[in-house]
Amino acid sequence: MREWQIKRRERTRQLIELGGLVVKAGLVELADDDRAMLYGAFLWMANKLRSDDGAHAAALWRKRGARAFESEAAAAAPLDPPRR
Repeated sequence: MREWQIKRRERTRQLIELGGLVVKAGLVELADDDRAMLYGAFLWMANKLRSDDGAHAAALWRKRGARAFESEAAAAAPLDPPRR
């Protein structure tokens, strides 16, 4: 496989995963699939991250996201079988 094909597949995978996060967060439904609204929200987030408070916002959002991932993983995990 050529290098450009590998890079294209990696980028495609990244875009699919990022789009999945938008859906997973419920933003598509909340915004009624309004892409201008979603883009505006992303621009606001980017500006927030560039601000003096950016490091604090990033840490807060990262913590919330990690907790959400952990909760979903715990909910999806099968229960341990009873011990004898």
